Formats: sequence, structure tokens, C-alpha cells
Amino acid sequence: MNVIPDRSPKPETRPYLDAFSGAAGEPDWLSRFRQRGLSRFAELGFPSRRSEDWRYLDLRALEQNPLLPTVPQPAGSEAAAQFAALDLAGPAHRLVFVDGRFVPGLSSTDGLPEGVWLGPISAAIDDRPDLVRAALGGVSDGAFAALNAAFFAGGFVLDVGAGIVLDRRVEIVHLASGAAGGSWHTKSLVRLAANSRATLVETYAGPETGGDAYWRNDVAALRVGDGASLDRVVCVEEGKNAVHLGDAAVTLGAGARFGSFALLLGGHTVRREIRVAIDGEDAHCRLDGAFVVGGRDEANVVTFVDHRAPGGETRELFKGVAAGRGHGAFQGRITVAAGAQRSDAQQMSRNLIVGRQAVIDTKPELEILADDVKCAHGASVGDLDEAALFYLRARGIGAEEARRLLVEGFVREAVERVADPALRDRLWRRLSRRLALLEAER
Repeated sequence: MNVIPDRSPKPETRPYLDAFSGAAGEPDWLSRFRQRGLSRFAELGFPSRRSEDWRYLDLRALEQNPLLPTVPQPAGSEAAAQFAALDLAGPAHRLVFVDGRFVPGLSSTDGLPEGVWLGPISAAIDDRPDLVRAALGGVSDGAFAALNAAFFAGGFVLDVGAGIVLDRRVEIVHLASGAAGGSWHTKSLVRLAANSRATLVETYAGPETGGDAYWRNDVAALRVGDGASLDRVVCVEEGKNAVHLGDAAVTLGAGARFGSFALLLGGHTVRREIRVAIDGEDAHCRLDGAFVVGGRDEANVVTFVDHRAPGGETRELFKGVAAGRGHGAFQGRITVAAGAQRSDAQQMSRNLIVGRQAVIDTKPELEILADDVKCAHGASVGDLDEAALFYLRARGIGAEEARRLLVEGFVREAVERVADPALRDRLWRRLSRRLALLEAER
């Protein structure tokens, strides 16, 4: 039975309320969690441009044409071919999901050291219920996180014990087959105990041509313990009719290190949000990324970093490129609490417009309540350097190739922040492939 909200639900939520039926056989604590999420979503409804956090993204099409949760079908041979095309060479502990469903045949977790648990969240609910219950409270209270709480069926859990260093990357691959529309709500939980270390790579990919419209609503909670280190890389190459919303909440303990890189290359509407709480003294946070948007697509990067403890350090660099009628946006906010003395935070957003009708918005913010800090932010939006373009043309390089070289050079700075050379080269190949198509979208 569905929870009836105290107030009348927002009209746009009604199709989702009607579609909710719960999951048979789930524990009572999870059923209650889902009901609370559904009630919260009914109360909040879809965010609009009137909300400061959502002012740069247009969700009216999703609001007017609901993409309801669907039951994923078993993956076919097309999924294996799509997976192979991703070029994921190299040793890794890997989980693969197709249309939100875990696919054991494409996954491999052999060689995991003792003290590490990695698997789909459906298995963790049975095998590690205490871990799942403790982590569920660490996600956002926003509308789509609430909807995710009600409907999540896929996603993964990674739990790394104290002092363990994972030599292999953990690769999570989310594929969209294009054969099934609707929405998939995935929830993931990552916990690194004290002095552990891991590298996490998440890939979201959809069909290159055609395919039904779909909505991926992904929520993750990541907890990095005292002295632990987590590097996270996200690459988004969704289908051309896709809506992709990603929301990550990160908590850092004392002396913890967290590095994040997000590369947004595909999808009609893409938003990646990350919120970092620096709860422990002398923790380090690095947030980097890049987006490339063309056609009539939208890409939105949103970051929040909350310095709550002394001695924390934050570094942010995001690059954006927009062509055609594409719309890109960066919103970054850093806050330093009154007790967070000796905090050091630097934030930069640099953007390049290569289409006459393209638009990029950038909004970096600082809120400082402590007095012993070093904080700065900056933003720039411009077009290609005509002098540099002339220089390349004068040396016999064609106009199209010259523009591509300049755009590649502009974005390279962000990609170079990825420490793993093999992973950096893979990301660069995906980025170069996308930039090669950009000239047609000018």
C-alpha cells in the first residue's frame, strides 16, 4: 500500500505514485525507506528553473512525458557487443549492468582480497544489510533522490576494509540497450575504512544511434574513512534521447583524500551533481572534469564542497565546450564553516564556445565564515583564439583540423589531472572521438 502524503501530491508525480507497488519479500526497513522516499517525492515534485540549483536545466519534457520505471529484461547479444566497443582493456574488478539489471556473464570479481565486498546492491541487501541500512541515510533529500529511494533496483556496493589497498581498478559499467524506454533508478554505496585505498571507474553508455528515450537516475553515497584514499572517474556517453541525472554525496574523514574526475560526452540532458562534506581535519578533495555539448543537448555540472573541519584543502577545475545550440552550465559552491580554520580552497571554471548559438553559464561561489583561510574562485567563457587559429592555418593545417586541435588543447588540461596513465589515455580516446564529431555541430 502506498503512503498518502500529508498534502496533495504535485500533479507531475501522480504517474510515478500510481506505478509504485513496492517489492515483494523485501525487509520491513527497506519497505519503510521506499515509502518515505515516495512520500517525499510526492511533496516536492519536479524541480523547476525557479529553483536556484536547477535554473540552468530544462526538465519540462520529462515532466510532461513521464518515463516510468520499467522491469529490465535479460541482456542479449547486443549488450555484449556494446560492452566490447567500450575499450575497457586492463585488469579490473568489474560489474556490468544493462538497463539497470546486473549481468553476471559480463562481470568479473575474481581475485578480490579478503576484507573487500563488491557486488550488486540487491545482493548486499541480503548479505550486508547493516552496511546498506547505515549508508541509506547519507544521500540527498532532493526530489529525484527521493524518487530513487522509492524505485531503486540496480546499483552496487563496495566495502573496503581497514588498511587494504586495491591494486586493480573497480569498474562499474552501466549500459542502455536502446530497446527499452522508461527509467532506471540505481543506487550505489561505497565505504573505505581507515587507511584503505581504491580507484573506482564508472561508465554510462547508451546506443550511438536511435533507441527509445530513457531516463537514468543514479544516486551514490561514498564514505572515505580516516587516512583513506579514493579516486573516482565517471564517463557519461548516454544515447542521444537520454536523460541522465547523477547525484553523489561524499563524506571525508580526517586525513582522507578524494579525487574525482567527470567527463560528460553524450546524452540529451545530462546533470552530474556531487556534494562533498569535509568532516575530518586535514582532508584533501580534488574535483575536476569536462563536458562537451552540441546539437540541442544540455550538460550541467553542480558541485558543493562543505569545509566543516580545520586544515581541509579543495581544488576544482572544470572545462566546458559547447557547439551548435548546445547549453552547458557549471555551478560550484564552496563553504567554509566558522570552525574550519586553515582551509585552502581554489575553484576554476573555464569554458569555450565554438557555435554561434551555443550557450555556457558558469556560477562559482564562495561562502567563508572563518578568518584563517586561503580561498579563491574564477570563471571564463570565450571563443577560439583567432591568432592561434591563423597561426595553424598559415602552416598548412585545414580550418576544421585547426579548430579541433585548439579545442583538444583547451580540454587536455582537465584530462591530465587523471593520475592513472592507462585510464587517462582511455578517456582521451573517448574525448577525441567526441571532438571529431563536433565540427558538424557548429
